[in-house]
Amino acid sequence: MSDAKKNLLLFFDRPSEPCFMQKGEDKAVFDIPDNYYPEKYQRVSNAISNRFGSDAGRMIPIRNIALPNLDLPMELPYNEQFSLFVPKHRQMAGKLIDIFMGMRDVEDLQSICAYCQLRINPYMFNYCLSVAILHRSDTKGLQIPTFAECFPDKFMDPKVFRKAREVTSVVPTGARMPIVIPSNYTASDAEPEQRVAYFREDIGTNLHHWHWHLVYPFDAADRALVNKDRRGELFYYMHQQMIARFNIERFCNDLRKVETYSDFRGPIKEGYFPKMDSQVASRAWPPRFAGSFLRDLDRPIDQIRIDISELEIWRDRFLKAIEDMAVILPNGRQMPLDEETGIDVLGNLMESSTISINRPYYGDLHNMGHVFIGYCHDPDHRHLEPFGVMGDLATTMRDPLFFRWHGYIDSVFHLYKYKLTPYSDDRLIFPDIRVRSISLDGKGAPNMLNTFWEQSTVDLARGLDFSPRGSVLARFTHLQHEDYSYVIEVNNTGRSSVMGMFRIFIAPTLDENKRPLNFDEQRKLMIELDKFSQGLKPGNNTVRRRSVDSSVTVPFERTFSNQADRPGNPGSPESAEFDFCGCGWPQHMLIPKGTTEGYPMVLFVMVSNWNDDRVEQDLVGSCNDAASYCGIRDRKYPDRRAMGFPFDRPAPAATTLSDFLRPNMAVRDCIVRFTDRTRQRGQQE
Repeated sequence: MSDAKKNLLLFFDRPSEPCFMQKGEDKAVFDIPDNYYPEKYQRVSNAISNRFGSDAGRMIPIRNIALPNLDLPMELPYNEQFSLFVPKHRQMAGKLIDIFMGMRDVEDLQSICAYCQLRINPYMFNYCLSVAILHRSDTKGLQIPTFAECFPDKFMDPKVFRKAREVTSVVPTGARMPIVIPSNYTASDAEPEQRVAYFREDIGTNLHHWHWHLVYPFDAADRALVNKDRRGELFYYMHQQMIARFNIERFCNDLRKVETYSDFRGPIKEGYFPKMDSQVASRAWPPRFAGSFLRDLDRPIDQIRIDISELEIWRDRFLKAIEDMAVILPNGRQMPLDEETGIDVLGNLMESSTISINRPYYGDLHNMGHVFIGYCHDPDHRHLEPFGVMGDLATTMRDPLFFRWHGYIDSVFHLYKYKLTPYSDDRLIFPDIRVRSISLDGKGAPNMLNTFWEQSTVDLARGLDFSPRGSVLARFTHLQHEDYSYVIEVNNTGRSSVMGMFRIFIAPTLDENKRPLNFDEQRKLMIELDKFSQGLKPGNNTVRRRSVDSSVTVPFERTFSNQADRPGNPGSPESAEFDFCGCGWPQHMLIPKGTTEGYPMVLFVMVSNWNDDRVEQDLVGSCNDAASYCGIRDRKYPDRRAMGFPFDRPAPAATTLSDFLRPNMAVRDCIVRFTDRTRQRGQQE
């Protein structure tokens, strides 16, 4: 890997400190041209250069290039919040991404980054550089530090940072003990929603949401960055799965299913008090009080002036499109929503990226819903308040209202799915294949999944601007489960070997009132656990699959991107895929929490015909270990079936899951047992 390529990672180190200060473990200093210094530093540029360069580990010369027009991205003040939900911010970020993507080589990219890092809002700079590194052909192989490393203030209690600065100032590097991040610190037990704070406020789940949008940016001049295979459908499916997972966690904690947020003029019953500070904006994240209302927005600073009635118009146009099974094109003609691509078209319209087929007409419902909620405490900016956590991709999942809002959006997509023809037997059955059983093999009793708390550490040093150097570990508590394996018995009654696609889901058996779920409700609560292909020889086959190999998740090491765990040599294809593989549901959240007495669930497996499902493409060197929610880098989605198949469509003939079963499917009742104990990561029992 070239030094210039590797040097780009230094821009993620202490992101608010100027790049002419020492960066990284080797005390590297960018030697920038005099005209790159901001006006406030130009008179003392020589003194600054001498101060930080005299004991630098190495100096990095920066090319003096002809600078592009940066007026648009520089409209966002340096010390303000940045949100991809705000249209003006998306426009500014799209322009900066285009500039970074357009640099002729890595040295020029390094040069423009040095200039921008001193002037551009740090949150926006981090996002745009991350997108560029992920998508430029000459920067593949660079491991982008996780957003939680660069901006830990978006993920944890601000008391942690006071303690961290105390530790770095007082205690030598080798003797520092981890700082404990408190769990469930945003509300007391008197708030019922606090029972599922471990899910909403988990660092890994919030990082997943942020990283997904890095891989799938909203805006860019190069449509290839945005227009990825089945992107709109993936937007629908990834969020649908998050809602299903959250609902199951609620059931495990004696809470009702999410009540969708569909009345834009009624009171919002939940309050949320984030108890976080923005280190860049030097502001506390504003709370939302219970009983708040959405109000028309008039915020000139954000170039937002919009009435609630516009949300309602966009919503009604969506519902009309689904009712008519056709969308209106910019030329006024109608385009039918077919069974194959309809959900993708609707997903792109709803997310409202630049590939929306008619953005002026169908608007920006999803994003502006986040914006209305995020600004409900200060809709006209009279109190000079920034948006709440609903306005930021990295924090939005913390708010209970996120799941109510996306629950509503999910219900709109389901209206379309209800219009589709139910799957016929020829789409469901795999001739000659009989799945005799599926079972779970792990620690403890058969067909039992065991969950508990685990403590892990993350290094905060990269995100502690203007404080002494050295590693600062923080210890946080998260849900975890014992590893297990699926054991699937399959009988191939044919005469030749075939390739099967195994689809594994799990769902609750009872609703919030402890009554058996009917099939139509249960199918919407099916969460995908794994999907993989496997050859089946004639006769009996025993297929074993480990939970850690799930197609849904990325392991802990990739969620938190430990450099020591990346595969291959720097710059190799393997290490390039490691970056993309940071996108995926965190492995530690694969299994719902369950209950101490044992939460009843049903495990489902279907074996479909791989020859019907496969997508012809070369996957050599491609990361597909979390393809279910994230797709595959620079490739098509690796499954021709609809995402969520076979549960994405209703099956009116089935009252129960048993009614739905075909010979190539099997189920197994199991329980998820939670033990209220805490294990240190790496500790075996």
